Amino acid sequence: MPNKTPVKKVNKKSAPKKFRLSRLILIILVAIIALAFLFFSSYSPNRNKPSARQSSSISKSAASFRKDGSLSVFLSQNPSPIKIDVEIADDEKERMKGLMDRHNLPENAGMLFIFPDEAPRSFWMKNTFIALDIIYINSYKVIVSIQKYTQPKTTYSIPSEKPAMYVLEVNAGFTDKFGINPGDKIDFSY
Repeated sequence: MPNKTPVKKVNKKSAPKKFRLSRLILIILVAIIALAFLFFSSYSPNRNKPSARQSSSISKSAASFRKDGSLSVFLSQNPSPIKIDVEIADDEKERMKGLMDRHNLPENAGMLFIFPDEAPRSFWMKNTFIALDIIYINSYKVIVSIQKYTQPKTTYSIPSEKPAMYVLEVNAGFTDKFGINPGDKIDFSY
């Protein structure tokens, strides 16, 4: 005798739809997880900071300020001299390099370029990342011209207005801040 238990009919159309929907949800979840993995594996909060190896190569190529001596600026209007720590560039190689590849200069510091003779001078800012005031000084240690707020990373010529034997580079705005003008005198020791 056959079993008379009622048999539930399976709707053939609904089973594949449910299967397709779960498969689609699974694919979307896998895609979201994969994208999240790619995003977070490439994200680093320190990615703009150089790695330890990059930092050591940067510090080797970009020297930090080295105090070689002191310079005083004597203003015609003020009896108290302005003191500046200076790094000396007195040979051809140091003069050519100057402040190139530097990203900062201490506040009351500068680079003093010493030339063997007095002549018209011209500087440029190639590979120099710091805006500077460039002070041209003659052999009598009198300021003959100042080029203020020079534009970093440019190659146009920044000339002295008169022959100079010494050139002092300081942070842009330094000469305005302290009222340094042509005619003021300097003295230095190293």
